[in-house]
Amino acid sequence: MNAVATPVPAAVEIVALTKRYAPGTPAAVDQIDLRIASGSYCCLLGPSGCGKSTTLRMVAGHESVTSGDILLDNRNITNLPAAARGTAMMFQSFALFPHLSATDNVAFSLKMKGVGKAERQKRAHDLLDRVAMGHLAERKPGELSGGQQQRVALARALITEPRVLLLDEPLSALDPFLRIQMRAELRRWQKELGLTFVHVTHSQEEAMALADTMVVMNHGVIEQVGAPHAIYNHPASEFVARFMGGHNVFDTPAGPIAVRNDHMRIAAVDGAATHGLAAKVTDVEYQGTYVLLGLALDAAAPGRQSVSVLLGEAAFLASPYSPGDSVRLSWAEADARTLGPGVKPPGQRSAATATTPAGALRDDTAAIAMTL
Repeated sequence: MNAVATPVPAAVEIVALTKRYAPGTPAAVDQIDLRIASGSYCCLLGPSGCGKSTTLRMVAGHESVTSGDILLDNRNITNLPAAARGTAMMFQSFALFPHLSATDNVAFSLKMKGVGKAERQKRAHDLLDRVAMGHLAERKPGELSGGQQQRVALARALITEPRVLLLDEPLSALDPFLRIQMRAELRRWQKELGLTFVHVTHSQEEAMALADTMVVMNHGVIEQVGAPHAIYNHPASEFVARFMGGHNVFDTPAGPIAVRNDHMRIAAVDGAATHGLAAKVTDVEYQGTYVLLGLALDAAAPGRQSVSVLLGEAAFLASPYSPGDSVRLSWAEADARTLGPGVKPPGQRSAATATTPAGALRDDTAAIAMTL
């Protein structure tokens, strides 16, 4: 493989960054503060409309900033044109020119800068070699698979020698199998190149697999920042617990708590099981190494609420459950995480909160944990 120079990565700092598309309208991004370490892989994560893509476009220079600042290694780039920032964007659609070869696609930006043909093609070939595409350098995008097109798009972004690579949902157009393969390659490339990657995604699984730092956004603000394992195991709010998945959220007299569904304990009602929350099994999903049970709590009005329990395959086969079975649910007190209020639209409360009868969780979670 030919040697390719890699620029020194940059730290990204966002200070009170705000974007409004019209005066007097709600902010798409509302005074967020964030520091992304140099040479790290950061994922901006959240539902559609949370502000993650708008934030990325402002960092890239493709979206104007209403107020606030964007810095790369303490250099304020807020008002610089995109080409002068030291960033490069890799788009969701790849945006390759269909009439150009892989080599010419990668070299295109150098051509626009007036770099001679021999030099730009050499640099393009070096980068195509780096992403294992040198043998397909003369093929056009229509002759390449989705994963191969992504490698070309990555090489095209790298040829500008960015200090920060920005990725806007780069895996969403790929089929599930290829998506898993390509996220492993993205992580490997980031480590080999040592660049700072900022990656927008709506996939919790993708963010947890890739990120050193995960940034969970909601309604234009940041709900939580941290390592994937820290956010999954210690969600800061009801929104984060629900959005990350794998958690049940309960109201208690002391406030909402979250319990991971693989930490839930389930027992059949056989006359002896009188502690815990009464529920009925509503569905059973076999997932190979585990079984996911859906349950409806026997809760007071306004209606039954659903929760889930994750059982290992062996545990389920040793004590199987079927839809309609009456059960009792419990958990260890140490497995319950107290949740903060988080960010919600005015007057809106999460409709999916599992509300338990008064006293069902007396003394916080101790009454449930006593059964273990």
